[in-house]
Amino acid sequence: MSDAGTTFTPATLRARILHEDEDVFIIDKPAGLAVHKAGRITDHLDLYLPFLAEGDGTPPRLAHRLDRDTAGCLVLGRSLWALKRLGDMFAAGHVEKTYWAVSEGIPEAAEGVIDYPLLKLLIPGAWNIVTHPTGQPAVTEYKVLGTGNGRAWLELRPRTGRTHQLRVHSAAIGCPLVGEPYYGPVRVPPGNLHLLARSVTFTMAFDRKPVTAVAPPPPHMRDALTACGWTEQSGT
Repeated sequence: MSDAGTTFTPATLRARILHEDEDVFIIDKPAGLAVHKAGRITDHLDLYLPFLAEGDGTPPRLAHRLDRDTAGCLVLGRSLWALKRLGDMFAAGHVEKTYWAVSEGIPEAAEGVIDYPLLKLLIPGAWNIVTHPTGQPAVTEYKVLGTGNGRAWLELRPRTGRTHQLRVHSAAIGCPLVGEPYYGPVRVPPGNLHLLARSVTFTMAFDRKPVTAVAPPPPHMRDALTACGWTEQSGT
């Protein structure tokens, strides 16, 4: 049983595949499932990747990371070449990533750019991310797609890939994400973060067609999104 409450079998994991070709899998990672072992985490996606092994029995490997409580598009490489290529593209910003989120509070401007450097603070037994002039450059584009009940449905496009970037940047403009356990005004139990890796787009080589995958909103985000104007039929 995963932390996300899903029992993974080869069939249930394959049902979460959003895109598959000779180089990559893109899967819809459930919120609450860590991608790899860390600290006291004993249940994680790495345990289940052998279910996707074919041919010589080698499973795909993570091409990037998503936070444990973030749902949505996760890219896996199926060969050493694919992993190297994907790693280079993610590092260079050549993978177009779009996230959906629901925030507590509505940004003053309907769209804009959040440009706050981020610094990782280490404390005994833990760490935290803060905005700080001496931190690493971090840039996020945002757009308000809808509002309701004092909340905003946000489209977020990170132009850099810093740890917890979207979560810290949203809080920095006064709009922490719904369910945010660490960067909101008060500490809340983890497990209800309203953040979805909605889509990814990239091209593996000049002679290949672009790869695009889109993840559906997870169950725990649907009510909040609906209150902000999202519908199943909208196609957005």
